Amino acid sequence: MDHKHHIVVVGGGAGGLELVTRLGNRLGRRGKARITLVDAGLTHVWKPLLHEVASGSLDANANEINYRAHARKHHYEFQLGRMTGLDRSEREIVIAPFLDGDGDEVVPERRIPYDTLVLAVGSTANDFGTPGAQDHCLFLDSLPQARRFHNLMLNAFLRKNHYAREGRPHPLPITIIGAGATGVELAAELRLASRELPVYGMNHLAPEDIHISVIEAADRILPALPPRLSLAATRELERQDVKVLTGQPVAEIRDSGIVMKDGTELPSEMTIWAAGIKAPVWLRALDLELNRSNQLVVRQTLQSITDPDIFALGDCAACPQPGSERPVPPRAQAAHQQADTLFRTLRHRIQGGEAVPFVYRDHGSLINFSRYTTVGNLMGNLSGRSMYVEGKVARLFYASLYRMHQNALHGPLRTAIIWAMDRVSRAMQPRLKLH
Repeated sequence: MDHKHHIVVVGGGAGGLELVTRLGNRLGRRGKARITLVDAGLTHVWKPLLHEVASGSLDANANEINYRAHARKHHYEFQLGRMTGLDRSEREIVIAPFLDGDGDEVVPERRIPYDTLVLAVGSTANDFGTPGAQDHCLFLDSLPQARRFHNLMLNAFLRKNHYAREGRPHPLPITIIGAGATGVELAAELRLASRELPVYGMNHLAPEDIHISVIEAADRILPALPPRLSLAATRELERQDVKVLTGQPVAEIRDSGIVMKDGTELPSEMTIWAAGIKAPVWLRALDLELNRSNQLVVRQTLQSITDPDIFALGDCAACPQPGSERPVPPRAQAAHQQADTLFRTLRHRIQGGEAVPFVYRDHGSLINFSRYTTVGNLMGNLSGRSMYVEGKVARLFYASLYRMHQNALHGPLRTAIIWAMDRVSRAMQPRLKLH
């Protein structure tokens, strides 16, 4: 039997899932290669939507993609498990034993051989070693964390509503550390939740009882984006009664609040860490070149500088760009573009061709303030200049980002059907997920 080139992709996030979908449709379907996706979870939810799952404005169950079902439709294999090791001499990855909820072993440790390995394992929050962060902060790196946050939020609102009904003190201070896109958008979603919940029976708790604050160590929120966008975002948050604190490094997180670098203490009953990212710590055990953020150092072709048979894309990759000292930014649009480039590279690789260098094209940034408004800047393809947009036009562009991801995974017909079903679901379901 002829050996089929085996491409193993570890990580079913935005970039990894788009890559195996295209590889399966083009190479797996025609028997030109064997494609395998490895992920520790059974389902995929687009990571930029996790803050909406956390606040309850999005039902994750309606937006999940089951890897097994998707693999069958798109001609690749799916292996459930968490990668823990790499044997480069044998070209094998090590998958940890799979345990059930009681800790009993369901599937033992196993090894998966590869000819080409792609690591697309995303990122986790970087707390920069801040004392108390791991013990007292909530994170939104994964779907389970977003669901946990949602349950804690509903319970906190219910408890404070009960206090209000009894005439007891009932303010609920919620603090978001980090005013990047996730932190800013989460603040707007939480404000929406505070205004919607009274409609569903928690009518003793007023929106002004929910004190939402955003803390940013830099001198402005959204520091990686143009100043005009930061200013517009600040004004919108303040209009929504969200307190914005900039130039305020956090020194310590406590159970009941936050201590700033200047010694100021802020009360906080729910603290969310949304500042900074790093690649997963377990990558350190793979004997591949990493940077200080645990990202795999790759060439412009997305190949590891340690091993040309290993590629990386998305947040876990530090990819250089010509004429720039900074690597490609960890953004969803970068992962989408890298998946497209790597698809072409792997097609060429099987045919004995050369790798395609990755060139990042910044199409701009959009910040969505829940159902209130959307602001952003779009990059002109010809002029290279950015165009500021807001309101309905910006919201349309923002919604199209998720539809583009769905189109990459399902094709235009199924995406149109999903869009129609989403419209029906929004008309029939409550505006917030209440459980």
